[in-house]
Amino acid sequence: MAKVSEHYKISGPVEFVDVNVAKDNRLFVDPRAVRLERGPKPFVAQANKCTTTFFDEVVDCVVSGKKSEEQRGLDLLQHFKEPKETRLGLSKKGFDGHGGAEDVGQWIWHALSTDIKAFVGVGLLKHIEDIPIFVEGIDKDITSDLTTRIIFEPLAGFTQAMVAKHPEFTRGRHKTEIFDRQVWNPRRRKWEEKALELPVAAGKPLLLVPKHWARHVLLMSSGRYYGTTMLSYAQDERAVRDARTGKLIKESKDVLKDKKEFERGHETIVRVTRQALEKREDLLDRFRAFVDSRYERLDDDDIDKRTR
Repeated sequence: MAKVSEHYKISGPVEFVDVNVAKDNRLFVDPRAVRLERGPKPFVAQANKCTTTFFDEVVDCVVSGKKSEEQRGLDLLQHFKEPKETRLGLSKKGFDGHGGAEDVGQWIWHALSTDIKAFVGVGLLKHIEDIPIFVEGIDKDITSDLTTRIIFEPLAGFTQAMVAKHPEFTRGRHKTEIFDRQVWNPRRRKWEEKALELPVAAGKPLLLVPKHWARHVLLMSSGRYYGTTMLSYAQDERAVRDARTGKLIKESKDVLKDKKEFERGHETIVRVTRQALEKREDLLDRFRAFVDSRYERLDDDDIDKRTR
């Protein structure tokens, strides 16, 4: 089956991820990429407001100490039916492949309210993109699904803007239809049902994603955090100064990885991050700065090979 531009016979470059309309495409919506992008306006601001208010609301529920708020926080995290409209991700590894939204929501809530509650309480965790670093089982597929659901309405607005820009979306046999979908209301801070107009491709609704909001791996993954910021911190902590030369000697990261106390895993990440925090070292903030300073968009060729 064809890509969106081929299916609708749109000529010239497009502003959206040009997915194959009939299958999953090996790209994932990355909340950090959305945060780092400056457009398209006004949709990027709307999307970031959605993710920020959603995460803030969950955090408020974690720290409230009230049973009713704890139940609300868990409930907020259990409304993530896999969004197939974007054609992004791998369905067998998304929510449908992990026991459904209720189970995934439980994993996230359990981590936020127990293992990493201290991080939440001191404001170490600030954004949706922090979750996969500390919650086991949450990677690019689920993060993409979660983010897409939270920013579904801004994505629908972007899609409608593309339909208005490209008349091919409603030319000939092509059409748009009204679909009832769950959206996050950032003003009321709650899930709502809303009627949205979307194009139909290969018999199913199509939700377009701005080109640079999707990536093949997460900018803020647990593996990247472990291999860069966390191990660098461990090197500094264990470094010794040579008495003769005065040179600071550090163990290599490969040597550290072989030590049980630094073996790769979420338990190690949580423990070392907590130890650093006790010394007033915010490793997550350091990691954000590292990620942001090295941010580069995927080029068109890389996007193309992942949407064939």
